[in-house]
Amino acid sequence: MTIRQKQLCGLLGGHKIEYTENEPMSSHTTFRIGGAASVFAVPDTEDKLRLAVEACRIAETPYIVLGRGSNVLFDDSGYKGAVISTEKLTEITVSGNDITCGCGASFTQIAVIARDNSLSGLEFAYGIPGAVGGAVFMNAGAYGGEVSQVLLESTYYGPNDGKIHTINNAEHNYGYRESIYRDHPERVILSARFRLESADKNEIKQKMDGYMESRKAKQPLEYPSAGSVFKRCQGHFTGQMIEELGLKGFTVGGAQVSEKHAGFIINRGGATSADVLKLIDIIKEKVRDGYGLDLQCEVIHIK
Repeated sequence: MTIRQKQLCGLLGGHKIEYTENEPMSSHTTFRIGGAASVFAVPDTEDKLRLAVEACRIAETPYIVLGRGSNVLFDDSGYKGAVISTEKLTEITVSGNDITCGCGASFTQIAVIARDNSLSGLEFAYGIPGAVGGAVFMNAGAYGGEVSQVLLESTYYGPNDGKIHTINNAEHNYGYRESIYRDHPERVILSARFRLESADKNEIKQKMDGYMESRKAKQPLEYPSAGSVFKRCQGHFTGQMIEELGLKGFTVGGAQVSEKHAGFIINRGGATSADVLKLIDIIKEKVRDGYGLDLQCEVIHIK
């Protein structure tokens, strides 16, 4: 243990924040890939999340905040710093047409709660495996819906000024898989508030069930993955391009272009981050040669 790591663990313990050392990140990501993080902290309140961030800054330790690990690829070499998990910050409350959620709440779960309260607007979130914080960060979306259409406001902690801020929808500067948080990754999302529309519960359920049937039919949900690997290219379906290039089923080590949906890379067993990265490079090269387009990754590589 380094002096800084020892200092960090002392600070976390002093704040009564649960933590482990040398935690395998393969256990905390949907890809099931990744080496050990030096420290893995699990605060159970927003205040402790803020304190965990400050502890890392005091100990001069690199850190990242992780939700449900659905859009990331941790390197085989691990992460020489602290991973702060939001997995216990899952409170969800309903007030009229508004749903307020902790940053670690399941995006799918809030869709279910919205349905149960006859609230429409989050049907598209049903089946998305990420947390609310990640969804707000990247303007997650599917089936024509996205966070920007229903988010009223979000609250974040700004380590640079030590204050908690609330910003409205317009201040998020939303675009396709883009937000103000991508421009300011130091900001730590604490919670989000969605404003929905009253609707018939059965109609909401039918729409959600239809989306789930489509996901099961078209996406490789039976294998570990990080979801869609690449951002869409304007005027093109990325998965279709990859399929037309004959890459469906193409394998590097334990990583494979899904035979069900070519926009997904799956872990067929024992895949490493090196396998995935090599496969991504091959796909990007083939698409560049075949279509003259440069694919942009949605999946974030953490090392």
